[in-house]
Amino acid sequence: MGRVKNKRKIAITPAKAAVAAACIVAIFFLVVIPVLMVIVYRDNFGKRFETAEWMAYSVSDFDGLKVEECTFPSDSGQRLAGYKYFKEGQKIKGVAVIAHGFGGGGQNTYMDVADYFASNGYLAFAYDATGNDKSEGDSVEGLPQGVIDLDYALRYIKQSDEYKDLPVVLFGHSWGGYSVGSVLNCHPDVRAAVIVAGFNRSADLFEQQGESMIGFGIKPFMPWFSLYERLKFGEYASYSAIEGFAGTNAGIMVIQSRDDETVRPENGYDKFYDAYGGNPRFCFIGYADRGHNYVYYSEEAKSYREKLNEDYTAYVEANGGEYSAELKAAFMEKNLDKDRCYEFDEELMGRILEFCDGCLGKEGSP
Repeated sequence: MGRVKNKRKIAITPAKAAVAAACIVAIFFLVVIPVLMVIVYRDNFGKRFETAEWMAYSVSDFDGLKVEECTFPSDSGQRLAGYKYFKEGQKIKGVAVIAHGFGGGGQNTYMDVADYFASNGYLAFAYDATGNDKSEGDSVEGLPQGVIDLDYALRYIKQSDEYKDLPVVLFGHSWGGYSVGSVLNCHPDVRAAVIVAGFNRSADLFEQQGESMIGFGIKPFMPWFSLYERLKFGEYASYSAIEGFAGTNAGIMVIQSRDDETVRPENGYDKFYDAYGGNPRFCFIGYADRGHNYVYYSEEAKSYREKLNEDYTAYVEANGGEYSAELKAAFMEKNLDKDRCYEFDEELMGRILEFCDGCLGKEGSP
């Protein structure tokens, strides 16, 4: 019989163990985390959004409202759909540019806001951001894309004969609120900006949403998030609303509800108030229980929605108990009364109008 050779044992010294552990940690932080961050980012922003048919407005829903559609280019040459809303016979005092929120499609569901401005002496200009409704783009790309698209919308307005001599006011909700504040870095000559449930920076919202899922585990992702957005969007990724406020003399109105779970007040209202609460060109309006999507609607509308949601829950239970977009569409098409569901808080809308009107005679640039 041949001799059995002894296997050589490899001694793992403390130094080797430390090197191996360091390599594992380095791979985790330098490879795994950035890859996961990109996957999550693309999962959230790598898709288009379309307005649900049951939610969509038509100009015929508003007395005397008219619309003229156009297109204009954004940063990569993608054509964005623009909409001029107006009412004949109005003496025009300015143009109100409306920036829509995230995830529900384009500007269509803000047509009631456009109608309000158009009924009170403004041309209202709205648009579908990249990857929404009638605008080009395979996806919405990311939150800074909203700032980019608003920048290009304002460039279009300033070079168009029908708008270029009119003072500009901005109205933005949620993603649109962030875009409105941040775009002031590019357009300090705007006269007024109304920010409803908006946030200060893209990174603030990403971190907030991450904390809600994995707690403080989101922290290691944030440097990679900032780097990724900087590479993807350039200087736009670094813009914040607070920095935009600092570079303009525009009047700023900030509106938010304390129970907003989509954009926590600490990333919007509170942050803005801490920086500018004593500044006379700022107006802060806070509510306790209006949530994120319905801040400027009436208490009666809130009661109506609560009953509608109860009826919808019962409808789902009676039809198998599984929620789906198709089931919701079927229910809403039969039961939704938009006039009641989206009835304005007239006192608040009056304050918004009065604020914007009061800023028209003031130069926005410092």
